[in-house]
Amino acid sequence: MRIDEFALQRFYERYEFTAPYMLSSSDPETLGLAELLALADEELAARWGALRLGYTEVPGDPLLRAAIAALHPGVEADDVIVWAGAEEPIFALVNVLLGPGDHLVAVVPTYQSHVSVARACGAEVDAVALEEGAAGWSLDLDRVRAAIRPTTRAIAVAIPNNPTGWLPDRATLDALVAIAEEADAVLLADEVYRRLEHDPADALPAAAELSSRAVSVGAMAKAWGLAGLRIGWTVCRDRELNRRLCGFKVYTTICNASPSELLATIAVHAHATVIGRVLDLARANVALVDAAIAARPDRLAWTRPRAGTIGFPRLVRGEDADALALRLVEAEGVLLAPGSLFQSDRSRFRIGFGRADLPDVLPRLERFLDAG
Repeated sequence: MRIDEFALQRFYERYEFTAPYMLSSSDPETLGLAELLALADEELAARWGALRLGYTEVPGDPLLRAAIAALHPGVEADDVIVWAGAEEPIFALVNVLLGPGDHLVAVVPTYQSHVSVARACGAEVDAVALEEGAAGWSLDLDRVRAAIRPTTRAIAVAIPNNPTGWLPDRATLDALVAIAEEADAVLLADEVYRRLEHDPADALPAAAELSSRAVSVGAMAKAWGLAGLRIGWTVCRDRELNRRLCGFKVYTTICNASPSELLATIAVHAHATVIGRVLDLARANVALVDAAIAARPDRLAWTRPRAGTIGFPRLVRGEDADALALRLVEAEGVLLAPGSLFQSDRSRFRIGFGRADLPDVLPRLERFLDAG
């Protein structure tokens, strides 16, 4: 397999651990180990103290799978597979579903794996771009329908979207599910920011709750703020597809790290607390970013995200965000992610607002913009 270089990760390799201030992070403020263990009930605390460091089951620890299933109405533990983050299940799903001559429809901009892995598998890819208008980001469902072919095996979409923060309404989600079912294709729903809806009224069911033709991908990294656990999962009510996915997994990680699975179980049992603190940060910080952008209409514009901890502002003068990002990190030590890393408009950049230091870092960006 020959696969395209992962542009975003190569960019972060260069700057993520040297730039003093991260203002483009997709993952939010994390917890310390002691903080997470303090949330464990008596049974889980005892399991942690007695943990043996052997192999775990290929689909994941039954306790963790049951805990994840309990968050999804109509889902059983056998519908859940635990993976190493979200990257592994995306890689596995695309490889299992697609091969030479097959076809993928991808809603873009998006996480590069959705597209690059499919092409590396020999599949053809049609991209349907989100559109930004006066009412914000939207998806033209007629364009999605028009992109479907007899060879379409999957539709990939991030809900909420990375990097725009777009969140479909329920009618749009239902339509995507219906389009996938009609095409006998799998709806690959990357839902790593699910549960971070800024307005509770915008909350959506997981795609896998709506159809056996949908696979919902989750991960500890984003909504949960626990990226270092390297735990993700798929929820899918197609047991034959799950069997094939587990067969693929034995060629990648085989199983997950037992400490990470148990720590993830603690987090899922305490989901209201763990996710609630991330959501509180996101709601407070997105208001600060919104105010900073509104104060500079001659430089910046965006559609305020409705979910997640990231957004996709635009430089209204048509400036090159790649060049601006390099000048910014040199002048202020602040890192943004240019839109080119998402195969998008070069006047855009991704900004992250899930970290606790944003009120101290954002003024550095404002100062930089105001100076030039």
